[in-house]
Amino acid sequence: MADEERIALFLDYENLAIGARDDLGGMEFDLRPLTDALAERGRVVVRRAYADWSYFESDRRNLTLHHVELIEIPQRLGAVRKNAADIKMAVDAMEMCFQRDYITTFVICTGDSDFTPLVGKLRELNRRVIGVGLEASTSRMLPPACDEFLFYERLEGVNVPTGTKKGRGRGGGRGRSAKPAEPAKAPAPPEPIVDEEVQEKPDQPADLARLVTQTLSGLQRSSGGAVLASTLKRAILRKDPTFSEADYGFRAFGELLRNLESRKVIELSTGSAKGDPEVGFPEESTSEEDAFELLRTVVGELSERDGPPPLSGLKDQLRNRQPEFSEKEFGFGGFLQFCKAARARGLIDMEWDDGADDYVLRPAS
Repeated sequence: MADEERIALFLDYENLAIGARDDLGGMEFDLRPLTDALAERGRVVVRRAYADWSYFESDRRNLTLHHVELIEIPQRLGAVRKNAADIKMAVDAMEMCFQRDYITTFVICTGDSDFTPLVGKLRELNRRVIGVGLEASTSRMLPPACDEFLFYERLEGVNVPTGTKKGRGRGGGRGRSAKPAEPAKAPAPPEPIVDEEVQEKPDQPADLARLVTQTLSGLQRSSGGAVLASTLKRAILRKDPTFSEADYGFRAFGELLRNLESRKVIELSTGSAKGDPEVGFPEESTSEEDAFELLRTVVGELSERDGPPPLSGLKDQLRNRQPEFSEKEFGFGGFLQFCKAARARGLIDMEWDDGADDYVLRPAS
C-alpha cells in the first residue's frame, strides 16, 4: 500500500457541467466514468467540487452519492465573478499541497487556461498533475502543462449522443459560456434512495471477466508496466468497494484469476513476490480473433449491401450475429478502440466522414 498513489480531486464544476450541456448534445455530466478512471491510477482521498450550487440542484445528489465535498461559491446579484471559483480552487489546492504531503497526485478538472500556473506550481512541488476537460472547451495551453490529460468524452462509460460534434480545444474555459444552467422551476419530489452501487455490481461470469479485463487494460495504459495481482484487486475494489471473489464462488482472488486464465481471458506469470503473479493478456486469443473476424465479416456484408456502414449502430449489428459480443471482454475501453485495433491489424479501413458526422468502415483494401 505504501507505493499507492494518493489522489486529490478538484472539480471546476460549472466549467464541466456547462461544457457537457453545450458541447455534448445536452448530456449531463456524470462523475462515475471519471472516478472509475482514477481508481485505476490510485486511491482518491479528497473529492471537492466548486460552483454556485443554486444553479445545479439536480447535480447535488449525484455528487453527494460519490462522496464529493460541495464548496459553495455564491454569485453576487448583478456582478460578474468569473474568477471566484478559480481562485478558491487554486488556493485550496496549494494549501493542501503544503499541509498534506502524503497526497502524491492532484486531479484538476477544468478546461480553463487560468489553471495553467497552478498546474505548473504543483509539478514544481513534485506533485503529479492529471487534467480533465472537454475537448471543445479545453484551452490548448492546459494539456501540455499536465503530466497526463484525460478528455472526458473519451473516458470509458461516457456515451456521447450520436451526431454530437467534438471540438478541437477551441476555448479558454469559462469564457466560452459564462452563464450557468437555468435553475429548476420547481423542485422535483424526492426519489426513493436506492443502493445504486450494489445494483451495478456484476453478477454473471461474463460480467466478472469484463470487470477484470477492463480494469487490467486501464492499469496497463496508465502504468505502462507489469500489473501484479494485488494491484489489480486494489483497483477493482476502488471501483466497487463491495467486490468479493467469494460472491462468485472463489475462495481467493488467485483462484479467480486462475479460472480466467484457464478460459484464456488473461495470462499469469511469475511476479516479483511469491503468491503475487503478474497479470496480462494472452498474446494470441482464439475468442479475440473470432471477434475481429466477426467485425470484418459484418463490415464486408454491410458494405456490399448498403455501402460503407457508419460506426454508430455497428455494434448492434455484431450483437445481432453474436448476442454476447462485448469488446470489453478483451480489454478494450470502447467499441471505437476495438475498431481502431482492427484497422491496425489490417482487417478494415476506417475514416471520418463529415457528411455522416461519424466514422465509416470499409473492408481492408
